[in-house]
Amino acid sequence: MRPFLYQRLEQPDLALDAVGDRTAEFLAGGTTLLDLMKLDVMRPERVIDINPLARELGQITVTDKSIRLGGLVRMAQAADHPVVRRELPVVAQSLELAASPQLRNMASLAGNVLQRTRCTYFRDVSYDNCNKRRPGSGCAARDGINRSHAVLGTSNSCIATYPGDFAQALIALDATVEISGGEGRHTVPFAALHRAPADQPQVETMLAPGELITAFEIPREPWTRRSLYLKIRDRQSYEFALASAAVALDIVDNEVREARIALGGVATIPWRATEAETTLQGKLINEASTKTAADVAFANAMPREHNAFKVALGKETLMRALRQAATLEVRA
Repeated sequence: MRPFLYQRLEQPDLALDAVGDRTAEFLAGGTTLLDLMKLDVMRPERVIDINPLARELGQITVTDKSIRLGGLVRMAQAADHPVVRRELPVVAQSLELAASPQLRNMASLAGNVLQRTRCTYFRDVSYDNCNKRRPGSGCAARDGINRSHAVLGTSNSCIATYPGDFAQALIALDATVEISGGEGRHTVPFAALHRAPADQPQVETMLAPGELITAFEIPREPWTRRSLYLKIRDRQSYEFALASAAVALDIVDNEVREARIALGGVATIPWRATEAETTLQGKLINEASTKTAADVAFANAMPREHNAFKVALGKETLMRALRQAATLEVRA
């Protein structure tokens, strides 16, 4: 690990003033940042500890219309919250399946959605050609070992998979994210936070230098209780998804009135399958309707040599998640 300057902040406004360039990084749980610093992938000159801000940003607030999760709420704290578990089961499940208990106790929600890819070619600096780490150098994964890589949202510049779980739940539930920066606080749809790689894979989010995620707000809608997160992985213990699905359904008289679908483990960013959602409206959840939705969700998949299995696996994962969600008992 390279030398760096450590700073500890007590007020959000000071944090924003302290990070006005790209030489500094915020530190919350540190479960991703410190790991990448040790690997020499990230080399910040300053590390800004924002944990004192938990007095303001570490709270969960419940209203009749929404549930607000502070950016410094820990993963375990949110997953164990009784209202989150009852009203937003897909959120609780995505957090419980995301990491080991030790990591969930440390990691913040804001840090979790900003975690970086697990692509070997990104994390191993002995590989020169990684456009995320060295823009313009190429993508070693395209013709390398790419079993864990994305089949949706890829480009000629990058096929690295977004590794998170919680983000799929947020995007499926139409969450918004509150951001603090030099222009003050503003709110954007969570779906706008992450950027597909295109020809600039090193630009992963719409956050500008000095901007900080302060909260997530999730609306309480008819579909939020009938929701779940299904994660398929190589082993049952702590592991990243090969394919996952976050689904939420509003079902009236056995017919789907609204559907929400997000896919994980298969895309370069948290992936909302809006066209697949449309195919389910007014339909019964059965073999035919779920197969149609799955086929539409993966219609634009672009598999490589070792990850072609993810198309079939992703479809089956989505179909299974939809069937399970339809059978949930939801109390008013």
